[in-house]
Amino acid sequence: MSEGKEKLKRAVLWDEAGDKKVRCKLCSFRCVISDGKLGHCRVRKNIGGVLYSLNYNKVCSANVDPIEKKPLFHFQPGSKSFSIATVGCNFHCMFCQNWQISQAALETGQIEGETISPQQIVDAAVRSGCKSIAYTYTEPTIFMELAEECGRLAKQQGLANIFVSNGYQTPEALEFCQGWLDAINVDLKGFTEEYYRNLCEAKLQPVLDTIKYIAKKTKIWMEITTLIVPGENDSDEDLKGIAEFIAKEASPDVPWHVSRFYPQYKMDEKDVTPTAILERAYKIGKEAGLRYIYVGNVPGSKYENTFCYNCGEELIARVGYRISANKIKDSSCPKCKVKIAGFDLAGQG
Repeated sequence: MSEGKEKLKRAVLWDEAGDKKVRCKLCSFRCVISDGKLGHCRVRKNIGGVLYSLNYNKVCSANVDPIEKKPLFHFQPGSKSFSIATVGCNFHCMFCQNWQISQAALETGQIEGETISPQQIVDAAVRSGCKSIAYTYTEPTIFMELAEECGRLAKQQGLANIFVSNGYQTPEALEFCQGWLDAINVDLKGFTEEYYRNLCEAKLQPVLDTIKYIAKKTKIWMEITTLIVPGENDSDEDLKGIAEFIAKEASPDVPWHVSRFYPQYKMDEKDVTPTAILERAYKIGKEAGLRYIYVGNVPGSKYENTFCYNCGEELIARVGYRISANKIKDSSCPKCKVKIAGFDLAGQG
């Protein structure tokens, strides 16, 4: 791959570190990168003491998705989101569902994709009748340059911007997103450092710090997803820890998606998550005080639906990613009038 400077995008969020080294401030690895070397994500390179993005103009996936697929259930429900990705990730999860693109730079050294400008992406979103652009499939933090430029153009067209993320942003990166990032789904993958170290090659604490920062210091709408892997993060202790953390350190109004694991990538011999474990997680979340809990990857489950936390009225009925009924009016339950947390909840349902 040619890496002439004229073809590369100068990266955001880094400092000089002396002797032609740079310190990346994009994610919590905070890589110090020597001249000619790559960062942990393998898509940011130090060339002559300047950090460049290698994946800025290499879009590897672009689709129109239901926003529920992100999953976001309390942000513009029933709408469509124009979803894009570039190759790369700063995590190396053993169970990654999109490993073919997220791990390509690490495993093959190749960064493939189509050159599509930010304006072309926004124009495509508008033509497709989408209400948002989602930066998803791989970790959006590592294509921040493209996301930021798209995001600002999208806001000019009245579109919202969404991250589907592992939550490893630095505070500097979250501040960089202020003003154009509207919503985020953060994967809280487990609740022990051992889980993150062994299955993701990362750390837990930065993710917890990100969730607290978003909840306390930004206006970004946040939902949280936990993929429950049998025998790994499905103990009552782990699930209770996650649920209580969300309720106390973020908000009881933050929706928690507990999602069924299907064998993938380097964990292709694991069993599918039993429905009973997912339903137990639902009950543990309720006991912790969470108001909105959803069971994912189990089409037809009643726990896909949104219920009023106050009176129990079914407010939004879902089958998979499709909304079959939406009773929310003026962000409130029509029966008891209590306010339901979220953004544009009347949506398209």
